[in-house]
Amino acid sequence: MAATIERYCANGVYDPPGYSQAIRVNGAQTVLFLAGQVAYTQDGGTSHRGDFKGQAREVFRAIKALVEAQGGTLANVVKINTYLTDIRYRADLLPVREEFFGKKLPASTLVQVAALAQPDWLIEVEAIAVI
Repeated sequence: MAATIERYCANGVYDPPGYSQAIRVNGAQTVLFLAGQVAYTQDGGTSHRGDFKGQAREVFRAIKALVEAQGGTLANVVKINTYLTDIRYRADLLPVREEFFGKKLPASTLVQVAALAQPDWLIEVEAIAVI
């Protein structure tokens, strides 16, 4: 039985156009918990140094690859947490996320942090997927 994933919002709770307030999963066989993804080069360095959009695309490409490696698609991602080193990157983030997830994202959180583990990283995203 394949998992069914339903995005929903309760009456009286604002339903934003850019993400889902809640996700209900039934019949999941596998739950994937993805560590925070950053823009790595093949040898573990920082890719797209100083290029926020490039780093964001690399982050979402990695999430896509990790989910697909287990037989899912980005439609199976039910939750993302996004960490930015500068909240002003939000305007650049939205169109890149839409390239991968479309207009209605999974349940999500977006916060600014003082720093990430490496000073050249501008974005980190962790995800949960059900397959």
